[in-house]
Amino acid sequence: MAGGKETARQKMIGIMYLVLLAMLALNVSDLVLKAFRNINDSLNTSKENVGNNITQLLKNYESTKAKESGDNLLKLNRAKEAQKIGEDLIKYIDGIHAKIAADGFDENGDLVQKNNLDIGQNIMGNDAAPKDGKKLQEEINKAGKKLASLLQPNEGKPTFMLQALDPAKPKAGEPKSWTGTMFGEGVPLAAFRTILTMIQNDAKNMEADIINKILADKPIVTLDHFEAVAVAPSSYVIQGQPYKAEIYLTASDSKSNPDVTVNGSKVPTDKGKGVYTGSTGSVGTFTWKGTIRVKDNRTGKIVEYPTPPMTYQVAAPSATVSSDKLNVIYAGIPNPFTISAAGFPNINATITGGGSLTGSGGKYMVNVPGSLVGKEVSISVNGTNEGKTVNLGASKFRVKAIPAPVPSVGGFAGGDIASVQLKSESELEADLADFPFDVKFKIIRYELTVQKPRSDAVTVAGQGGSFSGAVRSAINAISPGTRVFFTDIVAQGPDGRQRVLPSLVFNVK
Repeated sequence: MAGGKETARQKMIGIMYLVLLAMLALNVSDLVLKAFRNINDSLNTSKENVGNNITQLLKNYESTKAKESGDNLLKLNRAKEAQKIGEDLIKYIDGIHAKIAADGFDENGDLVQKNNLDIGQNIMGNDAAPKDGKKLQEEINKAGKKLASLLQPNEGKPTFMLQALDPAKPKAGEPKSWTGTMFGEGVPLAAFRTILTMIQNDAKNMEADIINKILADKPIVTLDHFEAVAVAPSSYVIQGQPYKAEIYLTASDSKSNPDVTVNGSKVPTDKGKGVYTGSTGSVGTFTWKGTIRVKDNRTGKIVEYPTPPMTYQVAAPSATVSSDKLNVIYAGIPNPFTISAAGFPNINATITGGGSLTGSGGKYMVNVPGSLVGKEVSISVNGTNEGKTVNLGASKFRVKAIPAPVPSVGGFAGGDIASVQLKSESELEADLADFPFDVKFKIIRYELTVQKPRSDAVTVAGQGGSFSGAVRSAINAISPGTRVFFTDIVAQGPDGRQRVLPSLVFNVK
């Protein structure tokens, strides 16, 4: 089939021919016939891929380079003529395919008469009566010459020449014609079909070679590594949120070593693809942008192909632990909350049932009035990702009053006290012990009763927590043996609620 210098691929095809011919004299098994079908399918796939690449190349050239000059338009016309010559030969061979498959195919895609040794030869002929084989030989040689003639002297010569030549010096007993060599006696119909498909594949490859040389741009996508790729904006999906992904086929040249950078820094490449490893040493959202630089074969200049900006989010390892019985908010004071949702960089929280919620960036403060003590409020969270807002749920909290404080004077909550110590104190206090919030209570009023030995009790009213006026005078007059009572103590917390506190009793020493 090929003349001149053969490529490694053409050598492989020649070896396959020899193997094929060597098997023709054997009693062909079903496994061998199945192998012919597999080879036929593989050749068809290769032919279709090259054809698709040619079509895309011509389309791109027509929309770009052909508009730049009249010479480029003439090149495009010659390239289209090469495409037509190749397709015409392939269509001609399709007609022969139809003849040998006249009895149809079985459920496995095999020819019904796949092991028939007569049908193919009756159609293609032999040395004595070539029939369709001779006509096919003429069409192959005519197409090969037409394709080669489309090249101008400065565009080189065909890398592969499509030819169907008779044997130069056949030995005794060997076929004397191309038809006899390719479609001789003992060839099963499945092999006939594979040989015809192989000729079509060769035609398509010469067509691609000629078009490549005419356009003198870049190879017609000689790709050797194909991958199916699925890309999703996010792999974290909340119930009710749609999961979407783009699925497409990519191709790369595994033998190339392109210049790939990310944020200006070069990254290693593996089989023609850049490999970027992002840092995860700290939490947050990170953005990167890649750039591939390749040399333009037409101009010799370096062309850059940037990627769109990409982001990824790094979250700290965490676990959420909560007590179902202690979901409480204290009235009258700021209650700190941390609110976040994995997979949602932007969240919004609201409170219903009363009160207010302020803050941002995951840190919030909740305030509710004392009027809600004993009731429930609800905090709802919404998250926004990829422009879509999703309801992430709500949590209910019971509103509790701040615990009652403990009254004291100078840190003493009753009992024995030195008269000097009591006289030195200036106020009655109310404090919370072992409470997680720093809460201040103020004394509203109280009554002070002083009982000296062998004297009547004296009671005075105090307003506020400070010892002043009559209260100050009564305390200054105490002496050892006196009993001092602080009763009817009323304090008010930040929630505005007033509390009656326990009484204090001191024995003055």
